[in-house]
Amino acid sequence: MIEEIQKELFALQDIAYRDFQAKLIPNLENGSMIGVRTPALRKLAKQMAKREEIGVFLEDLPHTYFDENQLHAFIIAERKDFTQCMEELTRFLPFVDNWATCDQLSPKIFKKHRQELLPYVQEWIVSDKTYVVRFAVGMLMEHFLDEDFDMAYPEMVSKVHSEEYYINMMVAWYFATALAKQYDAVLPYIEEVRLDPWTHNKAIQKSLESNRITAEQKAYLRGLKVAVKKA
Repeated sequence: MIEEIQKELFALQDIAYRDFQAKLIPNLENGSMIGVRTPALRKLAKQMAKREEIGVFLEDLPHTYFDENQLHAFIIAERKDFTQCMEELTRFLPFVDNWATCDQLSPKIFKKHRQELLPYVQEWIVSDKTYVVRFAVGMLMEHFLDEDFDMAYPEMVSKVHSEEYYINMMVAWYFATALAKQYDAVLPYIEEVRLDPWTHNKAIQKSLESNRITAEQKAYLRGLKVAVKKA
């Protein structure tokens, strides 16, 4: 099964796309990318998700190639049963090693099971693994900033303190999105500088780039930037 999938992936290889991707995800080792475009991976995932023997691939961790991780993520995203989805996700998530797989791992079933998802998020967000934490913050951003919003969620994210760039970027992205959707509720986190300085400024920067933030709000946020001490 593993060899069959790798053969399928190499048949879809786009060398120019591989080289482009390698520049976007610099933390991955040379040779770990095949170069399969996302639409092709999603199409293959839909086919593979229906195969009874796909469990052999899903349990073969860690994978050799980035594209295998992408395929794995897209297969999980296709699951229509929440319990099955969480079993597969819990096994896979600790092996996610890059921002792209992390951010594109978005199971459709979560929209119907937000409250069941929440305990998992609370566990993931205190993990010692970079992309498990990033995934947790991403899930709070995707599923808990609209009708299910609660002040407990930005509070949870504000307590994330890390030296990891990919965690801090996601925290900044979360608060920029939260400002766009829940401005009055979330603004005190910026006014009171409750985030680490770099993350604080990055959240403001991303807010200034947003079309969902008004000109008046941007002007106010611009004045809330803080000095960041150089190492």
